[in-house]
Amino acid sequence: MFDRGGKTPKATEEAVKEEETLRSEDFTEENLAGGEVHDGGEEVLEDVQEVSLEEKVLTLEAELKQSKEQADEYYERLQRLQAEFDNFRKRTQKEKEETVKYAAERVVESMLPVLDNFERAVSSSQSNQDFKAFSQGVEMILKQMQNALTREGLTPIVAVGQPFDPKLHEAVMQVDSTDYPGNTVVEELQKGYYLKEKVLRPSMVKVSC
Repeated sequence: MFDRGGKTPKATEEAVKEEETLRSEDFTEENLAGGEVHDGGEEVLEDVQEVSLEEKVLTLEAELKQSKEQADEYYERLQRLQAEFDNFRKRTQKEKEETVKYAAERVVESMLPVLDNFERAVSSSQSNQDFKAFSQGVEMILKQMQNALTREGLTPIVAVGQPFDPKLHEAVMQVDSTDYPGNTVVEELQKGYYLKEKVLRPSMVKVSC
């Protein structure tokens, strides 16, 4: 029997089988082709990964080099600062020692004219026995010394008639007094002095009971 296309059933059956076989072969080739494409993609991916890793290594090496250079720069700067600080410390220490060593220079210099006048007065007294002139000369020298010390900030502590103050006065004796109330300085045995605002030496005094 023939079908409408003029083929026998057997021929039709063989054609169907042949077509299925061809489809199967095509599918297999497509799978193989797909596999080849897939394998190629993995190779490309591996190449990309290798390039990326190499770039990262290079980047890290560059950053490490930069960090090392920066660390070296900081270390050199630290060494310079330390050297400068050592020089400053030595210079300051030397200046401090010089200041302590010559702290009295200005005062001593201001006393030199007084010393000169004392020497002249003594020399004059040896050749001239005028006691009155000698006494007047000594008074002038004393006044000169007081003025020089005042310029340096030396001022006397007022003691007599003041209430006894252990910060300003050193009591060496207590006496009965009808002229002063109790615990009052009645006599000054040795003058006390301020140097500016500081008590340089307290007054040695007698205090009423």
